[in-house]
Amino acid sequence: MFHKLKILLRQVMHDGDDSGHTSTQDLNLAMAALLCEVAKADADVEASEHQAKVELLQKLLELPKSDVLALIEQAKAKVEHAISLYDFTSQLRSLEQETRYELIKAMWSVAYADGVIDPLEDAVIRKVSELLYVDHKDFIRAKLAVQN
Repeated sequence: MFHKLKILLRQVMHDGDDSGHTSTQDLNLAMAALLCEVAKADADVEASEHQAKVELLQKLLELPKSDVLALIEQAKAKVEHAISLYDFTSQLRSLEQETRYELIKAMWSVAYADGVIDPLEDAVIRKVSELLYVDHKDFIRAKLAVQN
């Protein structure tokens, strides 16, 4: 699962330049921010949700734990100042469909880390899924994959 995601992320990541491409750091920050959005959706970030974010980002981005922790702190600050989820999803639309599916699956993993999917967490993931043009069947498939 994560191997495919890593390959696809490498294919679409570019260093930031004047060509309009999003930098690797911006993509990483956007993904971390979306995971933070899910964790804080129910206003109660459990330790298990934080741990899930760290583990998923380490696997997805192939970064050491110290870098992931710093990225999460940056993402939390970004989330506090964001106007909408579009601030993050607009940067990720260029990802391959399978990569976007894996991101939705990671969001479900964070939401389900505490054993309960709150309706607010569901709503955030549903909205991100729509903004990333992830088919509803893939939205459901990701949810079921995490619950099983």
